[in-house]
Amino acid sequence: GYPMPIAQLRTRRLTLRQICAEDAPFLHEQFGLDDQMHTYTGWNPYATLEQARATVQTQVEECESGLSYCWAVEADDEPVGTVSAYELDSAQSKIEVGVSIIRSAWGRGFATEALACALAYLAEQEGIRHIVAWAASENIGSLKALTKTGMQQTSVEKNALRVGDQTFDKVWFEYQR
Repeated sequence: GYPMPIAQLRTRRLTLRQICAEDAPFLHEQFGLDDQMHTYTGWNPYATLEQARATVQTQVEECESGLSYCWAVEADDEPVGTVSAYELDSAQSKIEVGVSIIRSAWGRGFATEALACALAYLAEQEGIRHIVAWAASENIGSLKALTKTGMQQTSVEKNALRVGDQTFDKVWFEYQR
């Protein structure tokens, strides 16, 4: 393959490699078509195959420009999700992270393991000082994963998240080294 702008990372069970165009069908099938994957985000950039392709294309371009880090997460050479860090603010040395694991792989600790790996890389290798993330107040799985990586809850934005006819609080976290 051609050189990837972002580093490939490994944990005990997972490989984090840069997202690429070939990932679009998987993201559409596993995330776009599964309503449970966006219960707490109100955001589905993979709803159609066309949307998935456009989303991945944008992510690849942002990786190349140094604004984002978008990894596909693999277990046993099979994709199981994504970890992304986006909207790098160089002046403030701040970036936001998010992790998504396909439903068939839930409950195995992949979100925590992948996110912990990305956090360590962003903080130690890239020298980013403020790494933030949020989860909906009802999204127990995500709240647990964020807490387990050592992220600290910093604030709660009341009713900040509208998903269909539901409203959730956004719980914000920051990675403290």
